[in-house]
Amino acid sequence: MPSPVHVIVVGAGNRGQTYAQFATLHPHRMQVVGVADPRAFARQKLQEQHHIPEENIYEDWRCIVEREKFADAAFICTPDRLHKDPAVALAKRGYHILLEKPMAVTAEDCTEIVEACIQSAVMLTVCHVLRYDPNIHKIKELIDSGAIGDVIHIQHLEPVGFYHFAHSFVRGNWRNEDESSFALLAKSCHDLDLIHHWAGGRRCLKVSSFGSLSHFTKENKPPRATARCLDCPVEGACPYSACKIYLDRVRQGCVGWPVSVVCSSSVPDIESVTEALRTGPYGRCVYQCDNDVCTNQVVNMEFEGGLTAAFSMVAFTEEMCKRKTTIYGSKGELHSDRHGVRVFDFLTQRATEHIGGSVVPGSFGMGSHGEADYHLLDTFISAVASGDPSLIRSGPEETLLSHRLVFEAERARRENRVVFCSQDDRTSRTK
Repeated sequence: MPSPVHVIVVGAGNRGQTYAQFATLHPHRMQVVGVADPRAFARQKLQEQHHIPEENIYEDWRCIVEREKFADAAFICTPDRLHKDPAVALAKRGYHILLEKPMAVTAEDCTEIVEACIQSAVMLTVCHVLRYDPNIHKIKELIDSGAIGDVIHIQHLEPVGFYHFAHSFVRGNWRNEDESSFALLAKSCHDLDLIHHWAGGRRCLKVSSFGSLSHFTKENKPPRATARCLDCPVEGACPYSACKIYLDRVRQGCVGWPVSVVCSSSVPDIESVTEALRTGPYGRCVYQCDNDVCTNQVVNMEFEGGLTAAFSMVAFTEEMCKRKTTIYGSKGELHSDRHGVRVFDFLTQRATEHIGGSVVPGSFGMGSHGEADYHLLDTFISAVASGDPSLIRSGPEETLLSHRLVFEAERARRENRVVFCSQDDRTSRTK
């Protein structure tokens, strides 16, 4: 039996812990042998779960770079603005890289990461986990098989979820562009990557985009509302109340995401969550935060060959991250709502249902894409173990192209212009 792949986790928050869980399920295939995180609680938690030696526990990932290489791969799950430096440095030290999305917060930094990995001959997997979702993978298989003929138009919707958006993009880590990145990159680079993937190698020629911050502003703060939910006389009438989103879940015994994020330095219970809401960012009124990212955005794209695509992201939805896709082809229409894929054939005028299901441990992953999380890890570990980068569904060059599309779409929104993509996708011009 081959030796397990040894990995170092850089950033031991929710994502780092989730990906490390693969080692618990498959210890013969993967072992976590090191961790770097400035938070003592996060380091200790991962150390205890995976029996990591004391000499491999670090507050700063730079200490790992200074050592001789002692693992095969590094999982980089740091905040968005802290992706580039560890990715480049660890790639140059010979570590294969599993990098949380987005790759980085500027096109230049994304390019530097890709160049470092290519020059160092290491594998790079950016965590576009939806590429590994069985139903979404089935969409690509059906397109490639000619099931709907030539792809003419793609419509894709990401319903973020009303409380998810309030948690992550109003109160949480991705609320402010200066501290993280713009919403289209932080939340929806998944989705533009899928559209780019389904376009089948056709280059995007031009893009436009519109969107703004709606509702979560000081102007919409209800009369008598206070700065914090715990002492707010009107929180009972507010769907975004922190008491409802967090404390009610704890009372029901649900202490995973998003509750687990609220108490990053302790075990979540009624006392610790209450104290966190009293003093921390997640207890703030959603109408009195320093958030500035878009709550809703549309992106329109035209690809080579006349293919058009329309993407919508909206915060105010019942469903959370359950994407809906319709692809119109010359011979049929494809629809997917994450429960399966339906293809209507124009010739036979019959519909066929396709299920891209698979069996994975039910407890693995986070939220709505745990199954995809599992397949992502399974593929990356298999690629490293076998030395076969072709197993990776989102390689460095293609991922860089889809990230550039995100940056160009945001440029179009900010400048209120149509952006014409350049021939090599490195630069663009506007009209």
